[in-house]
Amino acid sequence: MSFLSSMNISASALTATRLRMDVIAENIANSSTTRTETGEPYRRRFVVFQERATDREFASFFNRARQAPGGVRVVHIGTDMSDFTYDFNPTHPDADENGMVAMPNVEVVQEMVDMMSAFRAYEANINALNIFKDMATRTLEIGR
Repeated sequence: MSFLSSMNISASALTATRLRMDVIAENIANSSTTRTETGEPYRRRFVVFQERATDREFASFFNRARQAPGGVRVVHIGTDMSDFTYDFNPTHPDADENGMVAMPNVEVVQEMVDMMSAFRAYEANINALNIFKDMATRTLEIGR
């Protein structure tokens, strides 16, 4: 694995993790949105990562020790189709005839845990990039 490919792996993880944090922030911001353009409450979104590899052939798995990994990429931003929760609030403009309001399927506590996890992953990749940078600087100083 080359030195620059290590930096590319961390950079791709930073990009993917940043998108994950953006989606989580959108979920938190819309945790009380009871009506969207579709007319229903906001539905939670999530990010799916996948290894970014250039060659997916069977033979390439045998040569993986010699090949540099490709990092990570976002393959899909999905929508959570789980059921909405219902609150009794007859004065709400979106309440049905029984006074029940369909609320988004976003759990703020779970989103905050996901945000902390994404932040730690982002932080770890920043640290890895700083280590790569320090290694490059020290390597260049060998010749002095």
